[in-house]
Amino acid sequence: MRNLKVYRYVDAIARTGSIRKAAEQLSITPSALNRRILALEEELDVQVFERLGRGVRLSTAGELLIDVFRKQLAEADLVQSRIADLSGLRRGHVAVTCSQAVLPYFLPTQIRRYQQEFPNVTFHVQNKDGEEAELALQNLTADLAIVFEPLSSREFQKLVSVPQPIHAVMSVDHPLADQASLKFLDCLAYPLALPTRYYAVRKILQAYSERLAIKLKPAVEAESYILLRNFVVDSQAIAFELEIGVKSKSLNPRIKTIPLSVSPSSYGSLSVAQLTGRTLPVAAARFAQQLTETLERDWG
Repeated sequence: MRNLKVYRYVDAIARTGSIRKAAEQLSITPSALNRRILALEEELDVQVFERLGRGVRLSTAGELLIDVFRKQLAEADLVQSRIADLSGLRRGHVAVTCSQAVLPYFLPTQIRRYQQEFPNVTFHVQNKDGEEAELALQNLTADLAIVFEPLSSREFQKLVSVPQPIHAVMSVDHPLADQASLKFLDCLAYPLALPTRYYAVRKILQAYSERLAIKLKPAVEAESYILLRNFVVDSQAIAFELEIGVKSKSLNPRIKTIPLSVSPSSYGSLSVAQLTGRTLPVAAARFAQQLTETLERDWG
């Protein structure tokens, strides 16, 4: 257990890039944390961190060590969650990385629902897509990924995958707001408020425009769907989001969302995935089951 504590210290410093910030998270003093790391480096006879002007970073040896430490921590968390489950305490922690589309409504709703039954389970949520989400699963900083694009490697096991239509998002006063559905071509007559090329929604819209032999020229690009939503209010601009992101009673009443009329074969898919071969801690496995059942029921 003493070694696990040191592993957590190294992990926290590696995540934050700062002994001071890590010490704040760990509720110890920076000097005490620094002494622990110096003692570890002396014991291993290798420098784990390179000291920089405004922080630290893992050395080459540290990069090798952190993989071992994180695997040990993941195994310890798994054992602890099983022990807690056997004893009826039902404690645990779930780390999730996800697309921005599930952040406003779907994921908070699912976490609240889960904690109503298991109030002692805590959650950590990261907004990461694509390669960043893959890396979070690989380095065990996330138990589950909820992403709107296929994970590229066989290292990742899809637990569920459901189609997700794209909706046009606009002001209730927009000239197209009275339509039941829209063709993508209809939207191109108006200013476009688009997510950056990093986002899967943008990649799908890019594919639509290429089939139409039209070049996308956004009036606004942003990494925040909240910014794009606020931009289209009281303007003629149109933004685009996944159905799961706009199927919410919490939307601004000045916003109207309309599904794009495209073939279901053109939809992207929202997937829940984990690292292949990894046995999830009990809390994470239960949450994965809840997500799977909800998505299959509501969107499958």
